[in-house]
Formats: sequence, structure tokens, C-alpha cells
Amino acid sequence: MIKAAIVGGSGYTGAELGRILCRHPQISLEAITSRQNAGMPVAKVLPSLQGFTDLSFEAQLNEDADLDLAFLATPHGASMAIAPDLLSRGVKVIDLSGDYRLSSPEVYEKWYGHPHSDPEGLSKAVYGMTELYRERIARADLVANPGCYPTCSVLSLAPLLASGQVDEKVIIDAKSGTSGAGAETTKATHHPNCGATITPYKIVGHRHTVEISETLSDVAGSGVGVVFTPHLLPIIRGMLTTSYVTLKKDKSKDELQALYEKYYSGRRFVRRVAVPSIPSTLASNFVEVGAEKADMGTVVVMGALDNLVKGASGQAVQNANIMFGMDETVGLDFPGLGV
Repeated sequence: MIKAAIVGGSGYTGAELGRILCRHPQISLEAITSRQNAGMPVAKVLPSLQGFTDLSFEAQLNEDADLDLAFLATPHGASMAIAPDLLSRGVKVIDLSGDYRLSSPEVYEKWYGHPHSDPEGLSKAVYGMTELYRERIARADLVANPGCYPTCSVLSLAPLLASGQVDEKVIIDAKSGTSGAGAETTKATHHPNCGATITPYKIVGHRHTVEISETLSDVAGSGVGVVFTPHLLPIIRGMLTTSYVTLKKDKSKDELQALYEKYYSGRRFVRRVAVPSIPSTLASNFVEVGAEKADMGTVVVMGALDNLVKGASGQAVQNANIMFGMDETVGLDFPGLGV
């Protein structure tokens, strides 16, 4: 059994990791930390885990803890202070924050507003978008788990950008449930303020813009410009992206479908559908993608996923499976809710 810990286990992504790992046949959850809930039984703080774990929250991981793997479900800026010590002890790390996702300390500081304290780790981290970088992930000790918006946006767009058959400028209209904002209540996510409306936020300059741009540029083999605007949906979980790209040369609907089928052949967690659906993906590690030809050489590209699973914790476990030589579907091959 692989011995694992969750650092930051009482937030939404940490709780979702607990839900998945407590049923994983080859990963044993040995410790979960939460400074706020230290000493309290995990199942008391997270009632959905009653009967699945007897662990109590620890304030921090013990220095002599016998671990193979640590999931860092910590705020931005915290993981870079934790990961180096874990790695020095031979513990593999999957970081769910933004600390290790970007290409350089300079880019990180520009978008996150403070210096990166572990540039060496940043240079060695492997970006964990599983369907794109499986071979790199298999050799990695430190994996930067992608953000939810980048996962949905990039996986829906990658076949077209990789083909070289579209202009390298992308417009992305993205919508997410309120759980994407985290467990701490803010004025924007307070239910009376968001429960009956769809609200754009960070209309320009959202941190995920650069993450999407860097990844799509890598896929395309040249620079890709991204206009990205997120919106808050009056639902708890789920994400839908609608993107627009322009074809360099006309393609039929059948040719577009064939492009997607070939690119994602054998990729268990990517469904090719006509119209992606949030309910079909809820509580699952599946992402649905589709593309529809429109007028003026435009292709409308769509993606849907659960922002807490494929957009966060599920993809983290998928990466862990690959890092430890398992089939990537272990502990994750269950359907979405459908409603």
C-alpha cells in the first residue's frame, strides 16, 4: 500500500481527496492536517466520511511520518514552504495550489503578486494535466496539479491547437459553481448575492489566464493568446467552458469529430459528446468535450467537468496513480450523478 497524507484536509478539495482516497484500494490515507480543526475527528468535521475513516486532524505532519506521498491542498503561497522538506525526505508531492504551475519565478510573481521561494522546485515540477503529460508525470517527484478552469479549457481545446489548423488566439467564456471559490465565505459567494444570478468576475487578469496560455502554447508549439473571462454560477459544483477559435482552413463537422476521437483515443476520462453536460460529470473524474462548427470559420468548443474532482482532487489522484505505476483509473472509475 502507498502511504499518503493530505495537507489542508478540511477545505473543499481536501475533503474531496478524503472522499476518493478512503475508498482507494492501493493508497492508505495515514494523516490529514488542518490547523483550524487539529485534534478533532475527521468524520466529525466532514460528516460524509463517517464510517470511512477513524483519523483525527493533525496541526501539521510529523517530521518522522512514514509517507510515500503527500497531497498539498493548501492556499497559494503555502505549498512552496512545505514541498521542499517533503521531497528531501523522499516523499512524492502533488500540489493542488498554484505554486508550481507556471513557467518561471518571474511569471509567478507577476500573476500571484509575491516572489516564489522555491525556484528550484518550480523548475523541476511537472505540470499534471494527465491526458497531455502522462509520461512526464510517471517520472515526477513533484506534480503541479492544474487549476479547474485550465483543465476544462485546455482539454476541450487541445485537439484543435495541436493540429495547427486554427488561429492561435482563443476566447474562453467560463462558468463555475461557487465551490470553486473555496470554503471561506466572501461577499461575492454569499448565497443571497449569487443564488439567482450569473456574475462575471476578474473579467481580465484572472490568474488562470496565464496557466491556460502557457499550456495551450506548449500544445500548439507556438505562442497562443488567450482572452479568458470567468463567471460564477448559482450552483455548488460543476464547470462549463465555451471557447471560440478560428479555422485556418475549412473543416467539416465529421472532420472535427474525427480529430477529437483520434486525439483522445484510449483516454478513459475524456468523453467526446455533442453537448457537454455538467450533471453528467458531477462527483466524477470525467470531462466532456465537444466542438461545433459555426459561421465565419469559427469553431465553438465546449467542456464540462466537476471542478472539485476532475478539476482538482480527482485529477490529483489520477496523477498519483501514474506516479506509482498504477492504472490511472484505480479508485476513480465511477460515473457522474447525472442530475
